Amino acid sequence: MRTGKGDKGDIRGWLLRPAGWQAWAVLAAVLGALVARTARVTSDGGMDNAIVVRAARTWLAGGDPYDDPHFLYFPSAVLAAVPQALLPGAVLRVAVPLAVAGLLAAGWWCALRLHGAPGTSRLAVLGLTGLAAGFAPFGHLVRLGNWTVTAALALPLCLLLAHRSRWVAAGAVLGAAVALKPLLAPAALLFVLAGRWRALAAALLVPALASGAAALLMPDPAGFFTRTLPFLLGGDDGFVRLYEASPAAVLPRLGVPGPLAEGLAVLAAGAGVLAAWWRWRRADPGPARLAETAAGLMLSAFLVSRPSYDHYLLVVVPLLLAGVLHEGALAQRPWFWTALVPQLPGVEWPGLEAAGRRAFKDAFTLGVLAVTVAVHARGPVAAVDRRGAATRAGARTLEVDSGSG
Repeated sequence: MRTGKGDKGDIRGWLLRPAGWQAWAVLAAVLGALVARTARVTSDGGMDNAIVVRAARTWLAGGDPYDDPHFLYFPSAVLAAVPQALLPGAVLRVAVPLAVAGLLAAGWWCALRLHGAPGTSRLAVLGLTGLAAGFAPFGHLVRLGNWTVTAALALPLCLLLAHRSRWVAAGAVLGAAVALKPLLAPAALLFVLAGRWRALAAALLVPALASGAAALLMPDPAGFFTRTLPFLLGGDDGFVRLYEASPAAVLPRLGVPGPLAEGLAVLAAGAGVLAAWWRWRRADPGPARLAETAAGLMLSAFLVSRPSYDHYLLVVVPLLLAGVLHEGALAQRPWFWTALVPQLPGVEWPGLEAAGRRAFKDAFTLGVLAVTVAVHARGPVAAVDRRGAATRAGARTLEVDSGSG
């Protein structure tokens, strides 16, 4: 792999070499411990997964899954959860955290391949170990069994397909993820920026057809629009609000009037979308254009969406982290790492350790990360001069040589 330097002792070259069995053993131990602990303390694969499974069981019993206000998914998710609803709890409590950890690992692998890094490299193994052991939302997602994990896999897979010029397949992957959970819907704007209308059509038609067909089997076919959508737009659930990281939820807890907080969140989201558009217009070669534009779009959505949780960060952080070895990568900026500091497990922050107050830490991470991505959209430092001539920092990309797999 060429990384811009020929020194064999360079840290980049070391990270791109195959990992030894010891590193793989450590990774297996970390993931295994996380899965085992989750299986011991949860039922139905975690609190959030249990909501979807309960909705499927309600439907199988002839009831309406949308009677539960916390079921926030399309009707297609009800059918997707039916296989789980047929399994005993003893199986789910092991199978679900194992599947979540596996899907997160698969998403990390796709992000690495997007950026040209080998999936068996030290970067691959150490990066996933670091995410599992040093990034709190990773453990939270496994313990909750939240279906955000489908987005954490689908977005890097979608971008990997787009990078390989398989845009329609990328749209279908994005659409399938939206059919399971609407979280990735804002990423469809990437197809608009790229002018890939067939991919956009696939991204829209897949969830529309899947959800439309599933809705016909529900007691209330319009339940998502008449009950769930108003709940999402209103954000009036007092319990949920304690864990939301968006400015619209956090600022009122600091004394900012609600309408003002919502207005500020909308402005911030709009600025983020504009920055993502600017990032796409730079049109520099390599996968960073796709990754950073998509990350900007998703972070903008998280700033304004209700709800917005810490585990949503797993949709963008691994995607950006996987490109750390590129010249001028966003993950090389100090503020990228500063944003992640509040997410270090075991570090106590005075006044913020109560479960209902960690949203302030999550809001800091979300806000700083969104600003960092937006600022980076203008180009890496020294990557583009004032006359618009690109230098090597913006043009170099990671390439896998014939011997690195």
